[in-house]
Amino acid sequence: MERVETAMARHEAFMDLAIRAAHVAARRGEVPVGAVLAGADGRVLAGGRNRTIGDSDPTAHAEIVAIRRAGRRLGNYRLLNTILYVTVEPCLMCMGAIIHARIEAVIHGAPDPRWGGAGSLYDFSTDPRLNHPVRVIGGIREERCRELMRSFFRARRRMGND
Repeated sequence: MERVETAMARHEAFMDLAIRAAHVAARRGEVPVGAVLAGADGRVLAGGRNRTIGDSDPTAHAEIVAIRRAGRRLGNYRLLNTILYVTVEPCLMCMGAIIHARIEAVIHGAPDPRWGGAGSLYDFSTDPRLNHPVRVIGGIREERCRELMRSFFRARRRMGND
């Protein structure tokens, strides 16, 4: 039983880092999504937060930012034996990048029934037509991640932005 608790504690610790990145995104007016990519040895390889507005780049999702940084750091576009922690279930674009990068697993906080590509709307993680399956675990710090999104969009609606 200790092994499961240790894995859960590790997942929660990495998700806490992703949540911090999501808070930074929110303070900068971005949709509050944060991501952390960890290596098999448990080290953080890279982190990212949504930057689509600030970078004027529709592909600058937290996951893509983290994947790009890790690829540069490792000098390789293949991110084998890595785990991506993200506050919200990755979208279709991000799941495509995750599969191309050969990331082993995605651990996410809240599901995304409108855009999710890892089980909610679509499930690219186990599609047999794709060449790389991705293990997906959802619900880590789910309520914190969900509330971060809710409060962000509630505030935007109050201000008349969306």
